Amino acid sequence: MNTVAALAPRRFRPGFWTAVAVVLFLAFCTVTVIRFTKGLGAVTNLSDQFPWGLWIGFDLLCGVGLAAGAFTLTAVVHLFNLKKFEPIVRPTILTGFLGYAFVIVALLLDLGQPWRIWHAIVYWNPHSVMFEVAWCVMLYTTVLAVEFSPVVFEKFGFHAPARIIHRLITPLVILGVILSTLHQSSLGSLYLIVPSKLHPLWYSPMLPLHFYISAIGAGIGMVILESYLSGRAFRRHLEMDLLEPLARGMVVALGIYGLMRLQAIRRNHAFGSILDFGYEGQMFLLEFTLGVILPVVLMSFKRLRTHPDWLVGSAFLAVLGFVMNRLNVSITGMEAASGTRYLPSGMEIIVSVGLVATGMAVFAFAVRMFPIFPGGPVTRGSESEEGA
Repeated sequence: MNTVAALAPRRFRPGFWTAVAVVLFLAFCTVTVIRFTKGLGAVTNLSDQFPWGLWIGFDLLCGVGLAAGAFTLTAVVHLFNLKKFEPIVRPTILTGFLGYAFVIVALLLDLGQPWRIWHAIVYWNPHSVMFEVAWCVMLYTTVLAVEFSPVVFEKFGFHAPARIIHRLITPLVILGVILSTLHQSSLGSLYLIVPSKLHPLWYSPMLPLHFYISAIGAGIGMVILESYLSGRAFRRHLEMDLLEPLARGMVVALGIYGLMRLQAIRRNHAFGSILDFGYEGQMFLLEFTLGVILPVVLMSFKRLRTHPDWLVGSAFLAVLGFVMNRLNVSITGMEAASGTRYLPSGMEIIVSVGLVATGMAVFAFAVRMFPIFPGGPVTRGSESEEGA
């Protein structure tokens, strides 16, 4: 009797996080229907005075920036020939591709006339930063899809096209690095046109470089965080021999970025805003302490850098500080000039959280279906109940 029970197929029972993801996805779909039937005013707190909110600050600026780990890691492996990092390239590329895909979904929701999103393909305006960002995002999303496609081809036995893409991987990676450099920096260029509106704690003529360097640092942090979450969900060990060197790279990137930020604040004579400890000063201190000072200091010590808890905690702080920076640039730093105070509506938050939850669910599905990690697809039996 016990033998028969042991041989019987295991019945799938959705776990807690699966149920949460389903609820968030359904809530996201509901808000999407309302947005497209009743307009932006019915679901957001946006206005003519403050037209860019959470969907730009978080879904776009953070989504693109946190996906920077993909071009950073592929460059490390395929251009600098550091093959030891190859085991974490596929999950990083998948994370990057999902990040860009959901950025596009968020843009469709945020645009006042989303049915015109294709206009950038046909109606060229090379003098527009938005035009350049649109083209680079489209092209780099395509590059990520092509880089990931051998995983799908291998799954279904199409070895010939997989071999072709493997031969073309170096020029693909070079193209991806160029496109990423262009649009990561150009997202900062969007705010160069508002020097009198963006608070001096965040404005700088070097904003494009600030955005680029900070994306590299946070992108590496996201790689570490994704490795930790994958390990928790699928009972995989944390590759400390790979993640510890990445943490050193994160320290360098965040250190350079932090010095550039302080130099820009000095040039803007904005240290007084910090010492006054007003709203903007408090938000800057919180962002800079969490996202730059703590990760750099903690990860400068090898004893902490080689400890899984400290490593993951510092990566989380780097990602959190990055998110706060993008929200401060797009929201906090613009509020005083707009003469209004913006708080995202509940439905705006549902969309953002729903996109993140859906992305994580799709990642988990891909890991079960395709050989993302070394050793092939993850089976249900190898997962923890918490991650199932």
